[in-house]
Amino acid sequence: MKKTSIAYLRREYRNRGLLEKDSPRNPYLLFEKWFKEALKVKALDVNAMTLATVSSAGKPSVRTVLLKGYDAKGFVFYTNYQSHKGRDLAARPVASLLFFWPQLSRQIRIDGPVKKVPEWESDEYFQTRPRGSQLGAWTSDQSRVIPSRDRLEQRMKALEKEYEGKLIPRPPHWGGYRLSPESIEFWKGRLNRLHDRLVYRRKSGGWKRERLAP
Repeated sequence: MKKTSIAYLRREYRNRGLLEKDSPRNPYLLFEKWFKEALKVKALDVNAMTLATVSSAGKPSVRTVLLKGYDAKGFVFYTNYQSHKGRDLAARPVASLLFFWPQLSRQIRIDGPVKKVPEWESDEYFQTRPRGSQLGAWTSDQSRVIPSRDRLEQRMKALEKEYEGKLIPRPPHWGGYRLSPESIEFWKGRLNRLHDRLVYRRKSGGWKRERLAP
């Protein structure tokens, strides 16, 4: 069987582009429009986003997390504070987010400082999670080495018994972060790799919109 060379894997983007006349001055309005359109085409895990962090030693790390809220203050996700990303953010509280919706030939990149959300906000969100996910937050010492899968499942069963019929509180080591954007870049695939890229940079009193070369 003939192998397919990775170098020849490509597709052309023939959808409508991204023009300034169709783009609002506020990037949150464009984000909301694109997000709703991704929902409409039933993009898989539409709120999945790549999160890039950097350690105290300057070592980058990347993984996929889920967006759990956004407004004019920023973009919110939840995790274990003691995880790899949690330790990175404690050392260097800045990050990048990336949304990619291939069905629409679109991606959005967001950069900015990150802070923990208030405890009440984490408490409120935690109580909306499925019970299994709540128990999972107590079960997993995220990013730590464990001896086996069995140990994890035994811990889960013990916690199910402990909290049977009870309200599960939020673990103190688990909660939310909010990235407050300093820049938001919208990318739209175009023919011949002449893609559209509009970047919004936060300025005093608002946003400055600029076009980048592809």
